Amino acid sequence: MRFPDTDQAVAPVPDTSPGTGRWFDRHRWWVTRTAMLPVHVLVFAVVAFFLVSLIPGDPVVALTGGRLSAEDYAAARADLGLDGPWWERLGRFLGDLVSLDLGTSLATGRDVAGELATRLPATLELALLGLVGSTVATLVVSWFAVTRRGSWFSRVVVGYARSAGAIPEFVLAIAAVFVFYAALSWAPAPSGRTSPMVPAPDTVTGFTLLDALLTGNGEAFASLAGHLLLPVLVMIAAHSAILIKMLLVGLDEAIDAPATRFRIATGAPRRVVVLSVYRRAAPAMVATIGMLFGYLMGGAVVLESMFALGGLGQYAVDAVTTADVVALRSFLVVTAASCLVIYLVVDLVTMTLDVRRRPGAVTGE
Repeated sequence: MRFPDTDQAVAPVPDTSPGTGRWFDRHRWWVTRTAMLPVHVLVFAVVAFFLVSLIPGDPVVALTGGRLSAEDYAAARADLGLDGPWWERLGRFLGDLVSLDLGTSLATGRDVAGELATRLPATLELALLGLVGSTVATLVVSWFAVTRRGSWFSRVVVGYARSAGAIPEFVLAIAAVFVFYAALSWAPAPSGRTSPMVPAPDTVTGFTLLDALLTGNGEAFASLAGHLLLPVLVMIAAHSAILIKMLLVGLDEAIDAPATRFRIATGAPRRVVVLSVYRRAAPAMVATIGMLFGYLMGGAVVLESMFALGGLGQYAVDAVTTADVVALRSFLVVTAASCLVIYLVVDLVTMTLDVRRRPGAVTGE
């Protein structure tokens, strides 16, 4: 019997002991992405500065009606920080942004950060309700469409999914108001978040619907839910198509996968098969949900104005109307920063659900 040569070189055992360098190598991707977030926000802030400067209108004229002498006009521009060359104004804007100072609104004279913080919960509430509703509708509709291939229901769902983005959100909103409010009187008037005779609930979280629930104010909750129902349904109808389109592809691939066929052939419980299919299709849908959140935040500009919901979208419209460049720039930067954070979280969740998407992972079936 021949024994192995003990003098032969043996491959070294990898060092798995914890260390700063090895930890950073393992987490380099998300650490770098997180560190680059402020840089991306600053780059977008520069773009927002120049975009807002292209908007026609003079803030001084909008605030005063143009009834100023040349000296008073120059003094007003200096008081509002609108004088000087563009590079000086850009430097002041970026410097204030680094110090987390969003400036003072030209139209209201109040702190922009405080105004945005007051209106942000209303926009998030609308966007999250639309996102949750779209996700639930997508999960249910897509499953029935995939498991009943060739049926009339499946053909309708596939046709709807192919029309993703074909109908603008404002068109659906106008049609919904005309049908459900003007014609059928099923929905309340699109004139605010609550009826005029219903007092707002006590503030706990800033999310009025949740505050009404937490404080036990049933009358306010019913009024808030009724006024939010129509814009949320418009969001679901406008944005579910893209989710359904992505999930249908993922479900088709997951159902036809060998692992799924093996579970079905071995008599696995239906619950196990369904969970397995959705788990395989989840990463693509999570990425689409993150992208959809950005669309919903942007869509809030239209819906909040049409339904007078008083969120960030309506704040941005008011800023454009009054040529409030400070408020408009801050709105754009805050919205972009929120979307960047959401996209980072979506990427992390996607990598958690699917190891093949992790940096350095070896793909293959």
